[in-house]
Amino acid sequence: MLKEKIARFVPIELKYDSSTLDEREKIVVEKLYLASKIMDELFLDQVYSKNYEIRKNLMEQSAAGSEKAKLELELFTIMFGPFDRLEHDAPFIDTFQPEADEPLAQKKPLGANFYPEDMTKEEFENWINDNPNDEKVFTSEFTVIRRENGKLIAISFSEYWKDKLSEASILLKEAAEYADNPSLKKYLNSRADAFLSNDYYQSDMDWMDLKDHKIEIVIGPYEVYEDGMFNYKASFESFLTIEDPVESAKLEVFKKYLRDMEIHLPIPDEHKNFNRGSESPLAVVNEVFTGGDTKSGVQTLAFNLPNDERVRQAKGSKKVLLKNVQEAKYKQILIPIAELVLDPEQMKYVTLDAFFNHTLMHEMSHGVGPGFIKVDGRDTEVKKELKETYSTMEECKADILGMYNNIFMIDKGVFPKSFDKDTYVTFLAGTFRSVRFGINEAHGGGNAIIYNYLLEKGAYEYNAETQKVKVNFEKIGPALQELANMVLMIQAKGDYKGAKDLIAKYVVNSPSMETLRKKLEHLPVDIKPVYEIEK
Repeated sequence: MLKEKIARFVPIELKYDSSTLDEREKIVVEKLYLASKIMDELFLDQVYSKNYEIRKNLMEQSAAGSEKAKLELELFTIMFGPFDRLEHDAPFIDTFQPEADEPLAQKKPLGANFYPEDMTKEEFENWINDNPNDEKVFTSEFTVIRRENGKLIAISFSEYWKDKLSEASILLKEAAEYADNPSLKKYLNSRADAFLSNDYYQSDMDWMDLKDHKIEIVIGPYEVYEDGMFNYKASFESFLTIEDPVESAKLEVFKKYLRDMEIHLPIPDEHKNFNRGSESPLAVVNEVFTGGDTKSGVQTLAFNLPNDERVRQAKGSKKVLLKNVQEAKYKQILIPIAELVLDPEQMKYVTLDAFFNHTLMHEMSHGVGPGFIKVDGRDTEVKKELKETYSTMEECKADILGMYNNIFMIDKGVFPKSFDKDTYVTFLAGTFRSVRFGINEAHGGGNAIIYNYLLEKGAYEYNAETQKVKVNFEKIGPALQELANMVLMIQAKGDYKGAKDLIAKYVVNSPSMETLRKKLEHLPVDIKPVYEIEK
């Protein structure tokens, strides 16, 4: 059973061209690699309070010759904890021998290790209602909540993980000494300071200002998926990459269309966000190493950061596409899936270009639509109002608009007219790549909404006899626009109930989805990177 679980991840060596780096740049990369490994340690602690103890225990048993403990340790390393991220966080370890008489949780704590394990949502919300002055620090992305003398308290990341963040800060300062690029040097120094101050705003601004740099690094607390209770708390992660200047240059044409994409959104103008910064750097890179949140379970194809709405208002956001990861996933994961689920007549429309460009438009689409909003006269943010539904709704939005904006680029003459079918069919195949991650996960849940809604509208057609699915090219455009409007308006209004209702209706294993998923059970779910830098 454990071997089968591990086999869901196919090992792929991720290479990068170090010959483009001079000796000083190679030292920068080495220092950043070491700092990234600290993000692994930080995130491991953020996931579950017993993770360090479990790992130590499994390592000791493995060293003593336990084959089962070795397998459990391997899967634990992939999942960053004892809960299977592909199986609704089901626990998979039974050899763990706790030092104290505290057995492993039978269910992953909803708020991971960001909150006391026995704290309920009601307790947290009641505390804020009774202590309104605590709201800002309690809902901050960069605090953990703990109990002290029966009361809830907030502790900053910089204080709670002081030792590890101090170590990471020193490594970034050392890397900065060898960085000859002024903008990279500035970012590394300001991010090193942020690890100690708990204020990430200026270093996020500095990251947006990186230019003429070969080494693209982002490191710190960013995504909020791990906080299943509220989607408030940010997880530590790192992407250490080398830019591909030729491929990056090809993306320059898209930057000028970001405002046009906002104008083109299928919602009333009053809900469009014309105040966001429009610098919007785009980069194609090759992954050297990742750390923390992004490494756990399923691997990231691309990212769009920072998430701080203040930075987005001032400068927009940066979209970074991981070329070597995308190529590996296309060949090893997407094509085998497509061959099993798609109507054979539509296989010709599955292309690497469509896969790449939807990923690009997905990331660009994170940068459009509602951000700061008004609800009942209050100034607030979409993510604060949608709470734990936010991540699923945001990923759903980005995937819908990824297709919608690909078609918009066809209308603008950027892509050829024939590219519409490639866009729709490649995304449909990719849906089954994502829902295999688990529909309770943000990306899988977002894809479940899209699949089940488009199936209901006749834009997808499932043949029960052949057990194949295809796109209805006549119906998909209008249906997609309807769904885009629905999701964007939920965000624009901060409609928590609307988000909950949409998720309850469509984030389900519908009969055809379940049948098609079962056909894929023998295929790997994702890649397991083997990093050249670690050899």
